[in-house]
Amino acid sequence: MARFIFITGGVVSSLGKGLASAALGALLQARGYSVRLRKLDPYLNVDPGTMSPFEHGEVFVTDDGAETDLDLGHYERFTGVPARNTDSISSGRIYTNVLEKERRGDYLGKTIQVIPHVTNEIKDFISIGEDEVDFMLCEIGGTVGDIEGLPFFEAIRQFSQDKPRGQCIFMHLTLLPYIKASGELKTKPTQHSVKELRSIGLAPDILVCRSEGPIPVKEREKLALFCNVRADSVIAAQDLKSIYEAPLAYHREGLDQAVLDAFGIAPAPRPTLDTWEDVADRIYNPEGEVKVAIVGKYTQLEDAYKSIAEALTHGGMANRVKVRIEWVDAELFDTEDATPYLQGFHAILVPGGFGERGTEGKIKAAQYAREHKVPYLGICLGMQMAVIEAARNVAGIEEAGSEEFDHEAGKKRFEPVVYHLKEWVRGNHRVSRSADDDKGGTMRLGSYDASLAEGSRVAEVYESTTIEERHRHRYEVDIKYRDKLEACGLKFTGMSPDGRLPEIVEWTDHPWFIGVQFHPELKSKPFNPHPLFKDFVRAAKETSRLV
Repeated sequence: MARFIFITGGVVSSLGKGLASAALGALLQARGYSVRLRKLDPYLNVDPGTMSPFEHGEVFVTDDGAETDLDLGHYERFTGVPARNTDSISSGRIYTNVLEKERRGDYLGKTIQVIPHVTNEIKDFISIGEDEVDFMLCEIGGTVGDIEGLPFFEAIRQFSQDKPRGQCIFMHLTLLPYIKASGELKTKPTQHSVKELRSIGLAPDILVCRSEGPIPVKEREKLALFCNVRADSVIAAQDLKSIYEAPLAYHREGLDQAVLDAFGIAPAPRPTLDTWEDVADRIYNPEGEVKVAIVGKYTQLEDAYKSIAEALTHGGMANRVKVRIEWVDAELFDTEDATPYLQGFHAILVPGGFGERGTEGKIKAAQYAREHKVPYLGICLGMQMAVIEAARNVAGIEEAGSEEFDHEAGKKRFEPVVYHLKEWVRGNHRVSRSADDDKGGTMRLGSYDASLAEGSRVAEVYESTTIEERHRHRYEVDIKYRDKLEACGLKFTGMSPDGRLPEIVEWTDHPWFIGVQFHPELKSKPFNPHPLFKDFVRAAKETSRLV
């Protein structure tokens, strides 16, 4: 039976609950325990799949096709445990489940209420797979006091009472602001946050306090006294140069030991932190630097491309170089020459996205990379833009474009080299979709196999001709243009097992130019960089030596 750790937040959002949860999971693993991490989000969207990246950052996709919060990306990157659709839930999904049960008559005519029906649904979700691991870490989104979060706080209060004594603990993450004018670190916001938490029946066992620097002994003792926790359970979460130092930093602060003490686990296995020490060494002791341009449309919010940025960092660690990422807004050169914006970079990456805005700039980025022999990695829409560029400028299909843009504009303007995917195979059954379907959860989502061409660059990179990668798209390159494009040198080197859906394209006369329909960044980890990003950064490193 798993032990449960519930992670809540107070004072302000974006303090790093997801990172703290992921780092704690990594530390418990380092002591030999098995873990699973979950995210409970209070928003009413069923999932973040239909939310703008400006609202919520990137959408992280699991192997089984769930569209989830980006914190699940942190969980995977730090623990290596593949997330599942049972690891992410929202108020929207909870209420949907409750209302579906009510419509079916499952409640036998009773009045449906937040307590017990909604809270029971949340508790049932928390319990899934509890016999599979030693520790279950459940992060509650938002901050204490949010009206949306009250059913979740009540549910975890009930859950802890339902379990045997000592099987659940609560970890609360807060902010200790430093008032520069008075030179003081203020504990009052944390005191009020804990007071709010206690007013709804939850008492934290561990306080994780975000601060710019160390917490003096006097302030630790004050927090322990007023918040009713042990002094050694007041943990400082200081600002770090790299998130990958977090497991070591939290271990130095004694977070993992505080958790084990709260559960009464003694003696506890000693941690083996060699992996994280090696990660930190690679981060802080690079032997060079490469400049990579990410040409996208959501560049004002870096969280929109969180996994890509982290995967590039992992590729840099594998090659002992620092990857300096620069965010380039594709709209800047929609109607002008891309050269002034892209010259000087050692590699160019064009990520995924939705809609026509900025796509002409992405097409020009692919053209620049092809003509100037700059390493190029196109992901999802980035692959489609590379194919459209090749069709227009090399294969002579001047009106080449995507059906997505015609659907958005409401009129036909392009020859659809990229079309709306209406049918594909998932496992042993066929999936059908219509352009009129609801937006949420209707894409080609989750993990699918692909077959790679013998002797291709990607087969060399993966060291295999069979791969499995995660997808999130509803438009696909049309296979009927394959012969014409391959005659120009753009080879289709990765295909779905049935040979109908293009997965990878690459230019044969280019040092490194690969476009992939899937999202390789979602499976990259600091201790196990994704092979595509590892080789992409290697190619950028080679380019940097030539410049």
